[in-house]
Amino acid sequence: MDYTASIQLILGELDLALNKVDEEKVGMLIEDILGAEKVFLTGVGRVMLSLQAFAKRLNHLGIDAHCVGDITEPAMTPRDILIVASGSGCSIVPVAIAKKAKELQGKIIHIGSNQNGDVAEYADYMVRIPVRTRLYLEDEIPSEQPMTSLFEQSLLLFCDAVALMIIDNRKLNIKDYWRAHANLE
Repeated sequence: MDYTASIQLILGELDLALNKVDEEKVGMLIEDILGAEKVFLTGVGRVMLSLQAFAKRLNHLGIDAHCVGDITEPAMTPRDILIVASGSGCSIVPVAIAKKAKELQGKIIHIGSNQNGDVAEYADYMVRIPVRTRLYLEDEIPSEQPMTSLFEQSLLLFCDAVALMIIDNRKLNIKDYWRAHANLE
């Protein structure tokens, strides 16, 4: 497969996946992000990399966001939300963190593919990106990409779409937010 064919395959899969996300749930997620005192995010591997990019963008927009496990992570309170990203919904560490967040009375939102994963027990609701996971469930969108690449890519682009919607919701001038960008680089 050449470069052009690879890009067309990836973009086609992303288009299909992102257009299957329930817009009502996206609205709920944005409402919860904007209503929270702090936003916590957790996942593992490449999923966590996508969430780290989202946490940085939320902070650019003036939203107090933290990746679980960071050295500067503050305490969670009932006024906060935890966004758990896991395609399968069964990854051990995110499920354990969701359980702890529920004990702390935080709101938990799962972004993933498997509606019946272990995290469902703790999540207040799920935003579903119905793509192929390691479980190979019948209702998942298949992918020709390796492993769970489509979920990780979809998550990153989904989070960028959410950030754009927050900018629009708050009528923000994105030029003003360069002041929050890292400047020691």
